[in-house]
Amino acid sequence: MKSKNVDVKIPKSQLEAEDRGAEEERPRESDSNILDLSSDYPRDKHISIQRHLADLEKLADLREDERKPCPLCPEEKFKACYSHKLHRHLQNLHWKVSVEFKGYRMCICHLSCRPVKPNLAGDQTLSKMGAHYHCIICSATIVRRTDMIGHINRHVNKGETEFRFSTVRAPKSSYKVVKESATDVQVLPNHSTPQKTDSYFNPKMKLNRQLIFCALAVLAGERKPIECLDAFGATGIMGLQWAKHLRSSVKVTINDCNENSVTIIKENCHLNKMKVKLNSREEDNGETVGNGEENSDTIEVTKMDANVVMHLRSFDFIHLDPFGTSVNYLDSAFRNVRNLGIVSLTSTDISSLYAKAQHVALRHYGCNIVRTEYYKELAARAVIAAVTRAAARCNKGIEVLLAVALEHFVLVVVRVLRGPTPADDSAKKVRYLIHCQWCEERVFQKEGNMVEENPYQQLPCDCHGSMPGKTAVLLGPLWSGALFNTGFLRRMLLEAVQYGLDEAQPLLKTLVSEAECTTPKHFSIHSPGDENKQGFAGVFVSAEWFLWPCCGAGKRRSEEVLWGAAKRQRAEHSTEHPPFYYNIHRHSIKGMNMPKLNKFLNYLSEAGYRVSRTHFDPMGVRTNAPLAQFKTVLMKYSTPTYVGAQAEGPVHLPGEIQVGEEVPAAAVIKVEEAEVAEDKSGVAAAVVTESYPTRCAAE
Repeated sequence: MKSKNVDVKIPKSQLEAEDRGAEEERPRESDSNILDLSSDYPRDKHISIQRHLADLEKLADLREDERKPCPLCPEEKFKACYSHKLHRHLQNLHWKVSVEFKGYRMCICHLSCRPVKPNLAGDQTLSKMGAHYHCIICSATIVRRTDMIGHINRHVNKGETEFRFSTVRAPKSSYKVVKESATDVQVLPNHSTPQKTDSYFNPKMKLNRQLIFCALAVLAGERKPIECLDAFGATGIMGLQWAKHLRSSVKVTINDCNENSVTIIKENCHLNKMKVKLNSREEDNGETVGNGEENSDTIEVTKMDANVVMHLRSFDFIHLDPFGTSVNYLDSAFRNVRNLGIVSLTSTDISSLYAKAQHVALRHYGCNIVRTEYYKELAARAVIAAVTRAAARCNKGIEVLLAVALEHFVLVVVRVLRGPTPADDSAKKVRYLIHCQWCEERVFQKEGNMVEENPYQQLPCDCHGSMPGKTAVLLGPLWSGALFNTGFLRRMLLEAVQYGLDEAQPLLKTLVSEAECTTPKHFSIHSPGDENKQGFAGVFVSAEWFLWPCCGAGKRRSEEVLWGAAKRQRAEHSTEHPPFYYNIHRHSIKGMNMPKLNKFLNYLSEAGYRVSRTHFDPMGVRTNAPLAQFKTVLMKYSTPTYVGAQAEGPVHLPGEIQVGEEVPAAAVIKVEEAEVAEDKSGVAAAVVTESYPTRCAAE
C-alpha cells in the first residue's frame, strides 16, 4: 500500500490473517441491533438505506449535551438540535415513510444527491431541493414513494433481486429447519413470501412436489440412471427429495440464478449429508452417514439462468416451477430434452389461467378464454396447447401423462416424442372450442381448413335458433386430446404407496378413475384380512386392478382372473375419456331436490353412458352424455318440492307418483323456461298457477 509516496510492504500471511479475523467478527456484529457501518457496509451503499432505526441514530451520533444535525437533511431544511428532537425527526420524517425490501429500509433523503431542474431564471441554487429515495438494487433515485414501490416490483418481476453492494447474510440462528418427506431444509422466517425472501418455500405445494416425485420415480424405473433438472431450486427441497429417495437411479442438478438461493441450497445439501458438485469439483463437508460410511450421493448445484442451463445440457427429466407463468422457458426446455424424456411444469399464474385476467392469458398463452363451469380444465388445456406449440417448433411431439388444476397451481406432465411425425400429430390436436353461452354446451371445432357457413350447427343444442343474436363464443386454441395416461397414473400410484406419500394417493386414485371414465369401484382401501388383495404400506389394493396396462404390477391369482381383468381393461381403454365435465349444481332445477352425486353417477351409467367424477370440481361429472340427456336424467331422478310463486306451500308428491318415474317433457320445458326468464331479467317472469303433481296426474 502507498502512503505519501512511500511504499509499505505488508506480508501476505498478515493480510490473510486480517481477512480471516474480519470474517469472524462480522457474524458477531450482525447479532446486535447496532451495526458498524465501517466494517459491515461497503462505501458504495447510500446512507439512507439501513436495517434498523438505531443505524440512523448512530449516523447522527446522538448525545444529550450537544446539538447534532440530521444526516439525511441539509442544514437549511433542518437545523441542528438536541437528541430527543432529532430522534423524533428521524422516526417520523424518515423511518415511517421508508420502503422495505429484504430487511432493508430505503428512507427518504433530502440531501443534494439528486439533480434538480433550474428555475426560469436559470438559477439552480435557488430552486427547492426535492425529497427522493435511493433504489437498493440499481441505485436509481425516485421521487414518490408509490413510484419507488412499483420500481422495486419491476425488479422482482424481472428476477433482479441482487443488491449492487455486498450484504451480510442473516445469522444461522435466524434460520429454521422444515422437514418434509424425510428431507430437512433451512428457511428464513419469512419463507412464505416470495417478494421478501430468496429461500421461498411454500408448504401448500407439498402435493405438487409429491406428484412430480412419483412421475420421476416411474421414469427412473424405465431407464437408469437419468439426468434430472430442477430449474428453479429456491431452497432445493425438490431436488433433495429426488436424490435422497431415488439414490443412484438419478443424477440431480439444482439450478437457481440467485446467489443467496444457491448458498442456501449448498447448506441444505450438507444438512442432508449430500455432496455438492460445482464446476466439476466436489465440495464435501467431511461428515459421515450411518455407521461412519461416507455417502456417495452427489448433487450438482449451478448458478445461471434457467434458459442457459437448458440450452447447454441435455436432460431426461426437466421440471419448471417459476414464479408465475412458465411459457418463457418452454423453447429452451424442449430444445435439448432427450427422446422419451419428461417435461413437467407448474404454472401459478392463476388469475390469468382461471379467466380473471383474460388479456394476460391472451398475451402469455395466445389463448382466448372466458369464465365457464369447466374453467379449471380450460386452463389445463390452454397450458398444454402452449406446450404443444413450443415442442412442435423443435420438431418434437408430446404425450400428455398428467394434467392437474387445483386451487394454487396447474401442473402438466408430458412425455417428449422426437420427430416431425409426432410433432404434426400433436399439433393437429390443438383446436378451437365452440362454447354456447346460454346452456353452456361445448364442442371442439372439426378438423379442416374450410370455412363453416354456420358453425352453430356443430353444437348439439338449438339455442341459436331459439335465441336472438349470437349465442356462442370461440375459445382457444386448446388441447383437444386426452389429459391422462392411465398406465402411467397407475404406476405413479404404485410409487406413491411404496414411498408412503399419503397426500398424493387419494388424488391419484381419482385421476385413474377419471382417465378411465368409470366409477372408482375396482380399487379401495380394505382391511389386511381381505383376500385377493395386494398390500403396500398398509394400503390394500385389488391385485387385478394393476394388471392392464401397467405391466407386472400385480400378483397372479388365477388364469381366469388374469384373462377377465385384461379383457375388461382393454375394452375400457379402447376410447379416450370424454372432454370436459358438467357441474351438477349448475344444471339443477330450482325447486327440485337433486339425488346424491354417487347415485346420480349410477343412474347415468345405467342409462348407457360413460361417467366418472373429476378432480377439477368436487361436484363435477365427466360423461359422454349430451347436456340435454344429462338434464333429462337429472330431472328424472330429482324429487320436486314445489313449483310456482303462487303456490300456497310446499306440495309433496302424491302416493301414485313415485320417485324414479319419467317426468313429462312439457313440465321440464316449462320449468326451464321459467328459470331462463328469471335468470335473464332478474325477476321471476313466468308464474305457474297449477301445482306440479296436479299437472302430472292430469296428463
